[in-house]
Amino acid sequence: MKNNNKVSLLRRRKTAMDWIKKYLVLIIGSLIYSAGLEIFLVPNNIIDGGIVGISIMASYLTGIPFGVYMLVLNLPFLYLGYKQIGKTFAISTIISIIALSIFSEFLEPVPQITQDYFLAAIFGGIIAGAGVGLVIRQGGSLDGTEITAIILDRKTSFSVGEVVMFFNLFILGAAGFVFGWDKAMYSLVAYFIISKMIDVVLKGLDESYAVMIVSDEYEEIADALMHRLGRGVTYLHGQGAYTGDDKQVLYCVVTRLEVVKLKEIALEKDETAFVTINPVHDIVGGRFKKKSIH
Repeated sequence: MKNNNKVSLLRRRKTAMDWIKKYLVLIIGSLIYSAGLEIFLVPNNIIDGGIVGISIMASYLTGIPFGVYMLVLNLPFLYLGYKQIGKTFAISTIISIIALSIFSEFLEPVPQITQDYFLAAIFGGIIAGAGVGLVIRQGGSLDGTEITAIILDRKTSFSVGEVVMFFNLFILGAAGFVFGWDKAMYSLVAYFIISKMIDVVLKGLDESYAVMIVSDEYEEIADALMHRLGRGVTYLHGQGAYTGDDKQVLYCVVTRLEVVKLKEIALEKDETAFVTINPVHDIVGGRFKKKSIH
């Protein structure tokens, strides 16, 4: 009985630590994003897309703090997120948005580092994108349009990316009327960099790839992959649809640096081997470790 209580206590502590870590990363992500906005983008009248972009323009036109618009304009989307996506997502999102609003107020007096619009768009985009990526990685969001996009993705044929792009075309277009068309074009540059930086944070700089190999020399190929690349290989049982012959399909996960070597090994053992390679966005569990090829 005492052992059961001890195990239960350890699980509760682990769960509590996981939640603390999650919300800490959400707050850090919001801080990084607000730094990119307030130090680089906003002082140069360069905007991000979505509710953030609308809030920046509204604050510029009315003088009301950016954080106020962020909270007010995101409220209906937060309700939608709570009803359609879930409580955990809604809580993570509201914590991120509140943190962003608070940090933006504190960072607003910080002097801008550059008045060069191109440099501001690049470095502001990199920093802001890293912050957004951290928030998304922890299951939150900083923008109500993303919540709408997720919901529409479930109910229509449009993808999340297509819906977000549709919204942002109008928002970045509006920036042309508010700040001038040169600033709107710089905003488009910043938006592109932010989106790419989000991908880097979510997927990592060194992407992994899932490889499937169909070959009659599967044993030799598997042995070479395990000993020369040091990668685990799994046999998947398959059958040729045309011939009806049983096939062994090799499944292996490698890093970007190992892809070329893997193809060399497969074709060295069997010139007719059929190899397919697909990017993997995340890996959980197992014994996969990224390493360099020497």
